[in-house]
Amino acid sequence: MTAEGDVLFEVRGRLAHITLNRPRAINALTHDMVAAIGENLRAWALDDSITTVLLTGNGARGLCAGGDVTQLHGRVAADDVASAVAFLRDEYLVNGLIARYPKPVVAIMNGFVLGGGIGLSGHASHRVVTDDSALGMPEVSIGLTPDVGGSWLLSRAPRELGTYLALTARTASAADAIELGLADTFVPTDRLPALVASLEELAADEAVAAVSAEPFRGAGASGRLTADASWVEPAFAHDTVAEILDALAASDVSSAAETADLIRTKSPTAVAVTLESLRRARELPSLEACFNQELRIMAHALAHPDFREGVRAQVIDKDRTPRWEPATLEEVSPSTVASFFEATDGARDPFPQAAAPR
Repeated sequence: MTAEGDVLFEVRGRLAHITLNRPRAINALTHDMVAAIGENLRAWALDDSITTVLLTGNGARGLCAGGDVTQLHGRVAADDVASAVAFLRDEYLVNGLIARYPKPVVAIMNGFVLGGGIGLSGHASHRVVTDDSALGMPEVSIGLTPDVGGSWLLSRAPRELGTYLALTARTASAADAIELGLADTFVPTDRLPALVASLEELAADEAVAAVSAEPFRGAGASGRLTADASWVEPAFAHDTVAEILDALAASDVSSAAETADLIRTKSPTAVAVTLESLRRARELPSLEACFNQELRIMAHALAHPDFREGVRAQVIDKDRTPRWEPATLEEVSPSTVASFFEATDGARDPFPQAAAPR
């Protein structure tokens, strides 16, 4: 085993294993972790003795809570937005590598899988959820928007459930994650050791099929989002946040009004930009074009006051009372939203060969 501090790499037989190793931070990704993962993946792609790559996270709380926002915040607070954007660019390159990897990549999406965790696992060829999986893109809570290819995945989820997740920052259970297209297979937690062991000898398809289970059980049995689709779909099908909030207010379902109240607690600018991002992502020709769009958006979002304020309120002071600029959705103009999609000098497309956004 080769240990590089916060991420471990091991080859056992036919299997190459990546283990995220920051359990106290729910394996939040640093720039160095991203670089190390990319370096090893590129080497393994050329190693004929390796047939499968496995991604797991140490600790019981989850695979990955996302990118290390304290590291990003520190760079932005030091007026080094360019360095923060470079972190994201390198992360997207690894996400894209996983999506097009020439060998099966099996990601065990146990516990919390948020933000950057979706970027690593959501583009894998074999996405395994467990009894306690909770998948989500909570970026609007800190003034950012779903990235790492999350806008591509969520924009293509059925019945506007992806739009719902993006604007509320809520999470999806195992059953919902499969329904939304964020995961493929449910494996009970107690069968995970058997899965890992069998991957050393069997092809990924055989190993996963041997331990998968239907129907869901335990925490994985709750398909709350799917059950709510009857009121989520008509409300979140609108193309402006104002129309969505109006539709939720007009609904006779109590959960709809609660959802509208929840959306209003998020960064108004981030919510408006996120909705536009999802709508544009639906029209993009490839995942790589989506990464390019996401980096443009994030370059603006990292420089916006809401990112610093969101991290202060949620991570640093933890008072959970962010003071957004502007404070309400009604104050976010269409021109402001449009400006987030403009190219900046410091945000080079991670995939310049991909078609430009239309």
